[in-house]
Amino acid sequence: MIAIKAKGLTKSYGEVTALSGVDLEVASGEVVAILGPNGAGKTTTVEILEGYRRPDSGNVEVLGSNPTDAGAELKQRVGIVLQEAGFEDELTVRESLTHLWRAYDNPREVGDVIRAAGLEEKADERIKRLSGGQRRRLDLAHALVGNPDLLFLDEPTTGFDPAARRDAWAVIEGLARGGTTVLLTTHYLEEAQALAHRVVVISGGRVLAEGPPESLGNRTSAAATIRFRLRDPADANVLGVTVGADGTVTVEAIDPVSEVHRLTGVAIEHRIELDGLEVSRPSLEDAYLELIGHHEPVPES
Repeated sequence: MIAIKAKGLTKSYGEVTALSGVDLEVASGEVVAILGPNGAGKTTTVEILEGYRRPDSGNVEVLGSNPTDAGAELKQRVGIVLQEAGFEDELTVRESLTHLWRAYDNPREVGDVIRAAGLEEKADERIKRLSGGQRRRLDLAHALVGNPDLLFLDEPTTGFDPAARRDAWAVIEGLARGGTTVLLTTHYLEEAQALAHRVVVISGGRVLAEGPPESLGNRTSAAATIRFRLRDPADANVLGVTVGADGTVTVEAIDPVSEVHRLTGVAIEHRIELDGLEVSRPSLEDAYLELIGHHEPVPES
């Protein structure tokens, strides 16, 4: 079944074109990450899918309904984590979630939500005393209260330290295993690699590429790079390779297994050390930067 289906989405703000014919499908139970530079159209796409904006043209279905016209029934089935959210600061974490819990027909237990968001130690703390990362966890908790079939996550781990980010990933992975559909935007490529079944790259208001993280940009068919160092540059002739000035050898190979087998066989026969031998393919970051056409800084996780 298809949870999200968008066809030919366009959207302009005055003379600025935000979307130029975006197509997107997300299957039920799938985790899809949208990547793209600032101003690419990610937020506009997600806001249309959430029902906050109407497209200038194109068709949208979310869980079988048009999100801009759907009523409470759709809202009961969707959870949303926005980039920024407002809270009643005088309430405690538990009070805030309990208040929201009453709005849903089939909510998750508040205690379960608190545990899932990693807020057990802050359950009875007033929201105004929470740190930025803790408030972001509360954002996630609010989205989980309704036990959603579909979860929109807009930069869900911004402000998290590495340990908290991985805790949040574990929560999202658990939801996905339980059948929840997840659409997330993120600037952390490691996050997309860890969570997404499929990655969609948007730039200039268009979808540039989509596919599993491990194959995006045809990485599975791209040549692998084999690197090692030689203690004696003269050994390069024996191996049939070219050595750099620093003693490093770099070999590009479509079939790295066969090439490594050849190199190591010759090295064993002639007692040659291949120091620091490593094999790598283009990373998701490499593919992403090539697709968007410029080297936008990638945040460290």
